[in-house]
Amino acid sequence: MKGRNLLIAAVGFSLVFGLSACDKGGAGPQTAAAATKPIAPVASVSTAAPAQPAPETAAAAAPNPAGEKVFKSVCFMCHQTGAAGAPVFGNKADWAPRIAKGKPTLYKHALEGFTGNNGTMPPRGANPGLKDDEVKAAVDYMVAKAS
Repeated sequence: MKGRNLLIAAVGFSLVFGLSACDKGGAGPQTAAAATKPIAPVASVSTAAPAQPAPETAAAAAPNPAGEKVFKSVCFMCHQTGAAGAPVFGNKADWAPRIAKGKPTLYKHALEGFTGNNGTMPPRGANPGLKDDEVKAAVDYMVAKAS
């Protein structure tokens, strides 16, 4: 009986927490379709030896692959459809005014959350388990696709 109560509490918490990240205008057809897709894993375990860090010049030129992974597992829920006023992925017109504010502002809003006239950004995309570097990589990925 105790296990069942714990399960019910966990499901209830997940629903409340998950719904708080989206707008209250109702789910559109794209949002409903996205919600029925299985969620991809955020991380995997590797027993291989760690790779040597790349030279700084190569690291600066190459995009961080973690950004795409985080986008596809967390950010797409709102940024693919524009839910809660989110700028749509790849839409230059949506992103231009935000990009103009600079990356430090974008990082701050993505990490700490933001409510503005055009929408709401939950802290860390409503996933408190994301590290700062993962959130910043996702911002960099989305900005690169809209620039």
